[in-house]
Amino acid sequence: MFGPGTRFHRLFDDPCWAVAMIRATVLEAAHPQIGAALVDSSTFLTHPWRRMANTLRSLQRVTGADEAARDREVARLNRMHARMSGTDAANRPYDAMDPAARAWVVATMFESAVTMFRWSGRPLDQAAMEELYAQFLAFQALLGDSSGQLPASLRDFWPYYDRVVEEELENTEALRTILYHLFDHLPAPPLLEGVPTLWAAGRALAGPAIGVVTVASLPETFRRRAGLTEVPGAQALSQAAYLALGSARLLPEGWVTADNLLDLISLSPDSDDPRARALAAVGDGMKRFGALLRLVTPLPDEPGRPGAGRPSGRSARAGAGRRGAEEFFDTVLDQTGNGYLDWPDLAAMARELSGRLDLDEPEETRLYDAYAAWWRELQSTLDTDGDGRVSRQEYAEAVPFLAGPALIRVAEVLFDVTDADGNQSIDADEYRALFRTGFHRELLDSNGTYTRAAFIKDFLAFMAGRQRSTAYDPLLAQA
Repeated sequence: MFGPGTRFHRLFDDPCWAVAMIRATVLEAAHPQIGAALVDSSTFLTHPWRRMANTLRSLQRVTGADEAARDREVARLNRMHARMSGTDAANRPYDAMDPAARAWVVATMFESAVTMFRWSGRPLDQAAMEELYAQFLAFQALLGDSSGQLPASLRDFWPYYDRVVEEELENTEALRTILYHLFDHLPAPPLLEGVPTLWAAGRALAGPAIGVVTVASLPETFRRRAGLTEVPGAQALSQAAYLALGSARLLPEGWVTADNLLDLISLSPDSDDPRARALAAVGDGMKRFGALLRLVTPLPDEPGRPGAGRPSGRSARAGAGRRGAEEFFDTVLDQTGNGYLDWPDLAAMARELSGRLDLDEPEETRLYDAYAAWWRELQSTLDTDGDGRVSRQEYAEAVPFLAGPALIRVAEVLFDVTDADGNQSIDADEYRALFRTGFHRELLDSNGTYTRAAFIKDFLAFMAGRQRSTAYDPLLAQA
């Protein structure tokens, strides 16, 4: 059912899959339980490129040919989702492990794949559709979900899909955020961080178009019920977008792959990866073009956007000295982008670090527990109004209290789980696993090693002292 060559696996290298996944994500976000989990716990708004890269890596592991890697990733995903539960704004409970909600995620992926093939001029015949549906059912079973949540046959799937669309989906906050806010303020990927004007100009054109295409592709019954207005001509624009992306399959084999996309969105031009030299050359050319564009059409900062007018990305990391308290709050601490520091923000940090290091139990739980203890310490120290979260103002007024014993414990546990061989120093492979780049010379001692004391000192300087760090910024501040 899985592995290279299967119809299921080829989906992820299809250029149209990017648009289809946006559509599937919107349909997922319209489900009340999934939408609530996205709003409370997801970093898709503040760290979209990191989230996309992590999702692609996870899908590659789950659908790859390595059975052991597949089982490990499934176990990791289930542990991650088991930690996401709570109540939404209407005081309704949600649980990321809810079987019906998890089944809906698989259903939206399958239906969006079928729509993708149809709109890109490659409609699946009945046999191909049956084959693809069987593979998605196998994918659901691989995740450990019991059978019965999705119909066993394709014939019964369509009534199930129509019923959920008509009876359960809502115009949720998560849906509105994805359609109307995510692309408006989408930060530049690492390759384009040095050309903010060029990125802003392209985003101003592409963002609304993506929203129009996505809305037009949603089921008509849901659009009417949710009050989503379809722009005249949007159906034709949507099909044209799918056809244009689908034409990329005519390029030489291997040019358009999920791996190449992953490199483009996650490989920083200042990385030591050999491919980064090519990206750096492209980036330099874009910078020159962006400088010319700024002379011709200067664009002002966007009002109302967190961090507007402040340096960000690579330019921020290259800046000397310390961040301001508000910038540090927005770019590092407020991982979910809701304007407050609370447990989902620290859980997102633990989730990102666990994923980078590919942690298994019990190391993953040790890291989460350390962050949970830090959150309890922050809450008792900084939450002066007792609302269960820390505002930007509360944080700014009590900055000296950030580096308490619990944060030191986070640093110690992070070192322990990074030091895989337990020799009390981090070698080149362990360093690359965490930072996804080679050693930065300024971090090493005279013996060329990164010691426990140096690691903890640097981590605390970054997390508590708001000190810029070429190594540590990409861990938690990158988009």
